[in-house]
Amino acid sequence: MKSMVRILLILVLFPALLSVVAGWMGAPGFLHPEKRALTPGMVRDADVTFAQIGARREEFDVRAADGAMLRGWKVRAAKPNGAWVLVFHGVADNRYGTEEHARMLLQNGYSVVMMDSRAHGASGGEMASYGWLERKDASAVIDELERTEHAENLYAMGISMGAGIALQAAGSDARIEAVAAEAPFADLQEAAYDYAGLQRWPLLGKTFFAPGAWVLIYRGERLAGFPAGEVSPEKAVKTRAFPLLLICDGADVVLPCRHSESILRAAAGQKELWRVPGALHTGGLGMAPMEYRRRVVSFFDSQRNGARASASKSSK
Repeated sequence: MKSMVRILLILVLFPALLSVVAGWMGAPGFLHPEKRALTPGMVRDADVTFAQIGARREEFDVRAADGAMLRGWKVRAAKPNGAWVLVFHGVADNRYGTEEHARMLLQNGYSVVMMDSRAHGASGGEMASYGWLERKDASAVIDELERTEHAENLYAMGISMGAGIALQAAGSDARIEAVAAEAPFADLQEAAYDYAGLQRWPLLGKTFFAPGAWVLIYRGERLAGFPAGEVSPEKAVKTRAFPLLLICDGADVVLPCRHSESILRAAAGQKELWRVPGALHTGGLGMAPMEYRRRVVSFFDSQRNGARASASKSSK
């Protein structure tokens, strides 16, 4: 009987202990994701894409509030409609990763700003904070955009980490009028459960492997010096009401649809959720390209038309 109890204890405690070790070891990598360098080949490919649709690219570098240099591009549509969209990429990626999303917007008259997030691509910054510092970076980018351009409307679009950053930026900066977000995380703790569950078994991440998720966030907070509990797109959409198009990928195991559903429930403003059947993480555009373009462009068009109608009424 005693040996059976010991075996049961080992079976229960060993996964938890293993997850704690993994969480402790994984925290530095969480804050310092592998950089995807912006190569000359990527730049050439992007320029070919932009040239095909008559768009014009220029370098756009912005100094963040903490001194980090953020590097990116401003890309002007061939037939600009007066609106600009800030486009945010995912973790361990760079601005090139949103090339197809930018093409979609540019073809429909939306000029875009494509920045490498801090600690990504060619941008500076000591670490990735998943929105804690990046929301302030977005405000610095908007400041510089306003200094150099006359944007009639300003929107944001992001994928994965970039979706979470876009939502948090909009929650703190009212100049962002609307957001389209694909595969965002609800908050860092919830995302850590998926990480602990090896991005395959979220229930394990919330049960046997939950201690690893707690340790990951705890050590991350201590190493980074920011409150991980406040890194929360879900909280951001409660803070300020703004129009929101959420896109969740039906077969996503990295950030499953429950994240988008939590954000949808919390959102204080106009909101819509589109689930893309069969799409893997951030795969919506590839899985359903025509519908993706229709929904995203229609969403931004409706916001722009609504803003113009409101301006017309107020001027009478």
